[in-house]
Amino acid sequence: MQYSKKVLEHFTRPKNQGEIENPDAVSTVGNPKCGDIMKMYLKIEKNEKGEEYIKDIKFQTLGCGAAIATSSMGTELAKGKTLKEALKITNQNVADELGGLPQQKMHCSNLAAEAIHKAIMSYQDKK
Repeated sequence: MQYSKKVLEHFTRPKNQGEIENPDAVSTVGNPKCGDIMKMYLKIEKNEKGEEYIKDIKFQTLGCGAAIATSSMGTELAKGKTLKEALKITNQNVADELGGLPQQKMHCSNLAAEAIHKAIMSYQDKK
């Protein structure tokens, strides 16, 4: 199984790893088949146009290298985006930004977009 340089970079030096104290939204997604579990934390604020955007995002992931790399890249793609823009991020976008993932890793390790969407939806449901 061959990983791209970017996958290895995000696995060995993940961005936005950790927890946000008093987050506005949290989600947990996982794939019981392979055991990858991803938790996303969002801090949401309003920009000068009055649109809600992701001010900060962090993750905690228990899983393989690809799961950690996709979590890291997913947070990088979502940070600073409006909620509307962040909801357009797909698992394929995340994989493409990483230079691709081995086919057998796509279904289980790439849960990042799903975790972001779920956190945003839970936030919107609370309002």
